[in-house]
Amino acid sequence: MTFIITEPCRDSKDQSCVEVCPVDCIYDRESWDTLLIHPAECIDCALCVDVCPVQAIYAEADVPEWFREWIEKNYSAFDLARAVPRA
Repeated sequence: MTFIITEPCRDSKDQSCVEVCPVDCIYDRESWDTLLIHPAECIDCALCVDVCPVQAIYAEADVPEWFREWIEKNYSAFDLARAVPRA
């Protein structure tokens, strides 16, 4: 599992989460309008969640329905396919 940054971060790009990330897996690219977490690098520590001033970060399994599209955005930004769990 990974953590997902969602729409409230859009155009904010507050760096609080970047500062607490122990593995530097939160990226900010000039062409992006939000920060994104690299799914393969995230160690699921959750340190980023509490420091986010716009409450944009969720565990992948807990992303609200209205932000579900952001899961794919996080994965595709790093050219990764999302592993869909088997039922």
